[in-house]
Amino acid sequence: MSFSVLQRAQIPAYTCHSCLIRIARLSRRTISSKTAKEQKSSAALPSSPARTRFAPSPTGYLHLGSLRTALFNYLLAKSTGGQFLLRIEDTDQKRTVADAEQRLFKDLRWAGLQWDEGPEVGGPYGPYKQSERSAIYREHAQKLLDSGHAYRCFCSSERLNALAEHKHKLGLATDYDRTCESIPRDESDDRAHRHEPHVVRLKVPDQYPTYKDLIYGTFRPLKRRGHVTESSYEDPILLKSDGLPTYHLANVVDDHLMKITHVIRGSEWMPSTPKHIAMYSAFGWTPPAFAHVGLLVDENGNKLSKRNFDTDITAFKDMEIFSETLTNFAALLGWSHKEKSDVLPLQQLIDNFSLKFTKGNTTVTFGKLHFLQRKHAALRAAAGGQPLQEIVDNVAALLMAQDSPYQADDWRPITGPSPDAYIEKIVKVDAENFTNANEFLYRNSFFFAPLRPSKTASLTAETPKDVVERSRMLAEIKEEEWDRETLMEQVRTIIDGRPEGKAGGKDVYHYLRLALTGQDKGIRLYDIMLILGRGETLARLGAEEEEL
Repeated sequence: MSFSVLQRAQIPAYTCHSCLIRIARLSRRTISSKTAKEQKSSAALPSSPARTRFAPSPTGYLHLGSLRTALFNYLLAKSTGGQFLLRIEDTDQKRTVADAEQRLFKDLRWAGLQWDEGPEVGGPYGPYKQSERSAIYREHAQKLLDSGHAYRCFCSSERLNALAEHKHKLGLATDYDRTCESIPRDESDDRAHRHEPHVVRLKVPDQYPTYKDLIYGTFRPLKRRGHVTESSYEDPILLKSDGLPTYHLANVVDDHLMKITHVIRGSEWMPSTPKHIAMYSAFGWTPPAFAHVGLLVDENGNKLSKRNFDTDITAFKDMEIFSETLTNFAALLGWSHKEKSDVLPLQQLIDNFSLKFTKGNTTVTFGKLHFLQRKHAALRAAAGGQPLQEIVDNVAALLMAQDSPYQADDWRPITGPSPDAYIEKIVKVDAENFTNANEFLYRNSFFFAPLRPSKTASLTAETPKDVVERSRMLAEIKEEEWDRETLMEQVRTIIDGRPEGKAGGKDVYHYLRLALTGQDKGIRLYDIMLILGRGETLARLGAEEEEL
């Protein structure tokens, strides 16, 4: 089961010109189709424990898409008995948001995604923040320089901009022309020793190696096309002029040193993967297995934004979405399972996880989120304990707020000084309609208002007089006998004593519901009577005098 998908390429704003060309040609040449046997094989879990990682940048908060990426990596690790790592890619200090890192930790833990290694936890392959690993990256960049797989580039930004503009006018890829690759090593070392500004570039092969994606199958990069007078090379920068690594170098070095076996990430990284594979080859390392999942898009095929629910996790918390609801929802975005129900708590997601991902982008519709919220509310109500108490606390807080539309003078005579126990009863019988405290209180507002016959008279004008009178026979039930079975028996007696008999039963049920709730429909009638209690039920039926 999964959401519908749109087969439409979504291009991140930062994608370079050569990558745009690669993506445009992707569907025609680079990915082979998989046989049914190959698809089944690629969906199977690895036979040994997987080590996965989530490596966010603290330049913003955790969003739905990034939560899904973290979740898929977490599920793969846990379903195979492996480890899930958290690594902070914080080398972009200029764009770092002050509280993003702590918010990230808090949101991941709220979602149940506790990492086995990483910040605040430690582990054998730390440090787990890239800003603390600069010496490691410089050391490995030097190894590539020494082996001839990298070279220093001393070109100024002005020259690079002019070069890109020139090639763009010719309709060519705006990649580098390798001017500095021909600089003798002694000269390059001397200029670097004199602190002349430079970057370190990877010298990519003439033909990128083929690799197998666990979702898309064999990826065969396009052959580089030459030009009569112009040369272009996709030589990515590894070390910037300030000595800090780019994503390409840090990502590859960290994944290798931290022994990552599987990488699940967004399909926007597919054009970069051949560069990473080439770097693994340059180091003489075996790359991890890659699985690229489609982007999340709205119903118009546009990448999610703040205007269409790509909000940070705090926004979902403010909507009172349960953590298990959001992880369940995120898991279904581009992943399918064999269970009959989509309602899957975190442990069931682990137990059912496979690498059966959907090709292409995934359309997000939020009706499913609200459906899952109601189902998980029912599970909380059935389980009891702290998860149920969280719902009760939210409803009680709203009921008792200073600006609450529900007056304490109205509901306190019904609920008593503390409404918690009363609210819990309502939640237990109506949990499958719970989305948040505000909607729940509105739906069940009649429980907190002292309805009396005069207030419902207009709703019962067409009710047969004998129905009104006979309904007061409920007063014959004593307090100690006020239970479901006795109530059902007395209502049957009320119905059977009318001339219409069972045929007129609907008049009795309709009147009782209107008199007790002021509504035509809602939760089960006998649950209403039991929650209201004998005194309030009889008061709403105008039957207090029958107690005499």
